[in-house]
Amino acid sequence: MAVNCAPPLLNLKLPNKYAQTHFCVTKKCNPVSAISGRNRLVLCSQNLSCLAKSKGFRMSFSRSTAKRNLVKVRASSGESKSFNSETTEQEVFAWPSVILPFLFPALGGLLFGYDIGATSGATISLQSPELSGTNWFNLSAVQLGLVVSGSLYGALLGSLIVYPLADFLGRRRELIIASLLYLIGSLSTAYAPSLGVLLIARFLYGLGIGMAMQGAPLYIAETCPSQIRGTLISLKELFIVLGILLGYFVGSFEINTIGGWRYMYGFGVPIALLMGLGMWSLPPSPRWLLLRAVQGKGPLQEYKEKALLALRKLRGGSSDEKVSEKQIEETLVSLKTAYAEDSEGSFLEVFQGPSLKALIIGGGLSAGFAAAADATKLSVVIGVFKLLMTGVAVLKVDDLGRRPLLIGGVGGLAFSLLLLSAYYKFLGGFPFVAVAALLLYVGCYQISFGPISWLMVSEIFPLRTRGKGISLAVLTNFGSNAIVTFAFSPLKELLGAENLFLLFGAIAILALVFVVASVPETKGLSLEEIESKILK
Repeated sequence: MAVNCAPPLLNLKLPNKYAQTHFCVTKKCNPVSAISGRNRLVLCSQNLSCLAKSKGFRMSFSRSTAKRNLVKVRASSGESKSFNSETTEQEVFAWPSVILPFLFPALGGLLFGYDIGATSGATISLQSPELSGTNWFNLSAVQLGLVVSGSLYGALLGSLIVYPLADFLGRRRELIIASLLYLIGSLSTAYAPSLGVLLIARFLYGLGIGMAMQGAPLYIAETCPSQIRGTLISLKELFIVLGILLGYFVGSFEINTIGGWRYMYGFGVPIALLMGLGMWSLPPSPRWLLLRAVQGKGPLQEYKEKALLALRKLRGGSSDEKVSEKQIEETLVSLKTAYAEDSEGSFLEVFQGPSLKALIIGGGLSAGFAAAADATKLSVVIGVFKLLMTGVAVLKVDDLGRRPLLIGGVGGLAFSLLLLSAYYKFLGGFPFVAVAALLLYVGCYQISFGPISWLMVSEIFPLRTRGKGISLAVLTNFGSNAIVTFAFSPLKELLGAENLFLLFGAIAILALVFVVASVPETKGLSLEEIESKILK
C-alpha cells in the first residue's frame, strides 16, 4: 500500500479491499501523481465515516484537516461525484440540444453584421442615376448619412427602451420582437417608395439591432452550460463578422443590378424569419422564470417546475436530473438573498451595490474602440482576417480565460495605434508599416474587445439587474460607436492624423490599465458563482 498525501494524514491502515488505492485527505496533495494503474480515491469528511466502519480500518487526523479535505471520490471506473456545495459540477449536456439555443439568438448578431456589410454596397447603388431605380437618387451628404446611420440611431433607442422592459418581456420574447423588427425593417427598406419610408425602415431595423444585441448574449449566457459559455458567446461575435462578410458578398453580386440596394437589404428577410420561428420554438430562460417567481409575478412552485422543464429541454436527453434540480435551487437561493431586503427593487438599482461594480466593468469594456474597429471595413480580405482572428478567440476563451486575451489584445491595440501615429509622423515612406499596424489592430480587437466585451457583460451582472445592466452596456457600446464615428473626421482635421492616433493610443493604454486593475476572471464559473464570489 502506497500513500500519497501530505503530513496531516497519520497512522493510515486499510482493509484488503482498499489495498491498491491511493488516499488523500488534504488539498496539498496532487491526485494526478498517483501511480498509474492503481485506483485513486480522494476522500472527504462525508465518506471517511463510511470507510471507518470497515473492519481493520484505522486512521487519525486533525479536525481542521477534515474540514479542508478534497471533495471528490474517484474510483477505478473513472466516475466522480462532488460532495462539496462550493464545487462547480460539470453539466452533462447533448451538443445537438445546445446548438439551437445558441444559433437562433446568434442570428440576431448575424443580421447586425449583415446590415454593416450590405450598407457599404447599398449606398453606392442608391446614389447611382443608372442603377438606383428611383427618382430620388441625388442624395445630399446629410441624407446619405441618415441612411447609413439610421440603424445606429435605432439601436441606441432600442437598447434604451429595453432597459425598463427587459425583465417584463423576458429574453425569449425580446428576441422574438427583435426578429419581427428585423423582418419589418428589411421588408420596408426593400420596398421603400420614398426616402422618408427608407429612413423609417432603417430606424426600425436598428431597433431590432438594439434589442437583439441585448437579448442574444443574455439568453445564451443564461441557458448554456457554464463550461462552454465563453465559447458560445464569443461565437456570437463570429456571427457578426460572418454577417459583415455576407453583406459584402451579396452587395458585390447585386451592385450592378437596377435597384440592387433593395435586394441587398431584402436579403435579411428570410434570416429574420428563421430567427423568429426558431426563438418561438425554444423555451424561456430558466433563470428568468425563477427571477419572475421571486419578484412575485407568479406561484413559486409553478415557476420552479417550469424552470426545471425548460432546463431539461435545453440540456437534451443526457441531462442529469439531480444536477438540474441543484442548479435551480442554487439560483433560487441567490435570488432570494438578493431580494431579501427590497422585494420591489428600483428603477436605478443597477447603479447600486454589486450591480454598480458590474456596470463599471461591463460599461468600460463596451466602450472599448468598437467604432474605431469599423474603420477596418475596407475589403473582404480584412473581413476574412477578422473572421479568422475571432475564431482564435472562440477556441481559446474557455481555455486561456478572459483576462489573458483582454490584456494581450488591448496591449496590441495600444501598440498598433502608436505605430500608426509613428507612421504619420516620420515613417510615411514605409507604407507596409501602416498595413502591419492596421492588421495588428484588427487582429487584437477581434481577440479582445470584439468577442469578450459581449461575453463579460452577459455574465458579470447579478441576475436581479442583468437585463437592465446589459441594456446600459449595449447603449454604451453604440453610444461610443456614434461618438467616435462623428468625432473622427473633425478631430483628424484639428489635431492631424499623427496626434489623433497618439490620442487613441493613450486611451488604449488607459483601457489596458482598467482591464488589469478591474476586470475579473470568470472562466469556468457559473453565473451564480460570479455573483457570489466576484461581485460581493
